[in-house]
Amino acid sequence: MRTSLNVPEDVLDAFDETWETQGLDSRSRAVREAMQEYIERHTRLEEIEGDAVAAVAFDYEHTLVIEELHTVQHDFEEVISTTQHMHRGDWCLETVFCSGPASRVRELVYQLRDFDAVGRVNVMFLRPV
Repeated sequence: MRTSLNVPEDVLDAFDETWETQGLDSRSRAVREAMQEYIERHTRLEEIEGDAVAAVAFDYEHTLVIEELHTVQHDFEEVISTTQHMHRGDWCLETVFCSGPASRVRELVYQLRDFDAVGRVNVMFLRPV
């Protein structure tokens, strides 16, 4: 199946450089692998049930979203145990360490992903409790 995508040139250049360096046969193959990894990562997020321990790392443009992020963190204080924050100019990197119902961790991840000023949200389940 053929498809087309709108991708910023700098992202496409970095993607091409990466798959070529890794010795893959084609961009199509690299895209298929990236899609499979995406599916696996998000399927894992959906499959975890019961209590879980997780690290949620995300980056964001500070001035555009900080108040809203503080509100979200307060809304999820029953699962957020610890936060770690780092500034790099107007961008921030934050990690929240969570413990509690996996369903609440999922809700937190989904809310963070809803913000346009949040670049990436990565989740690592450390272990189901």
